[in-house]
Amino acid sequence: MTNDTKDLERRAEYGPHDPDESELEIDAANAVMGGPTTGSLSAGLGSPPPLAREGGNRDQRKGTDGMKGFVDNIEKLTVENNDFRRVLYTGHNLQLVLMTLQPGEEIGEEVHEDRDQFFRIEEGDGEVWIDGVASRVTEDDAVIVPQGARHNVVNRGDAPLRVYTVYGPPEHIDGTVHHTKADAESHHEHFDGRTTE
Repeated sequence: MTNDTKDLERRAEYGPHDPDESELEIDAANAVMGGPTTGSLSAGLGSPPPLAREGGNRDQRKGTDGMKGFVDNIEKLTVENNDFRRVLYTGHNLQLVLMTLQPGEEIGEEVHEDRDQFFRIEEGDGEVWIDGVASRVTEDDAVIVPQGARHNVVNRGDAPLRVYTVYGPPEHIDGTVHHTKADAESHHEHFDGRTTE
């Protein structure tokens, strides 16, 4: 390939401004760090994807024009939650929910005919029932309940059982907070199709 051909290809890729390699490297570093760029990246290579976290601070997200999703310390949120149910995020196909069961409390036997459910136990001791089979659970345990399975989660310990659960597809109205099980039982709500974003 001749130098003229290479020059034509670079102009086709970058437009009339032909950045040298050092300019591209500087632009790439500045784009990641949030600094000024010469436009070389946007001229041909495209910007790097936005960072979900920068220095551990979840409030300094880049690319605020698009969807933000959910990025946070789920363990911390779960162990600090005192509500029976708190919907954190609702997508089109998944929903993230925190739950805290007091000693002796249970979710209540239920069947989700059209959705799977994942549980992660962060604190406490309990029992999960799936189609008549009981399994003891404690912190760091995970459980998947397939659609159509009759299931229940029971706190068998003397301290709160703190879990997060993921429904696929969503089960509850986005933003739902039930402070107690009695609140949940008095508000029979179900996902209405509206997502967090």
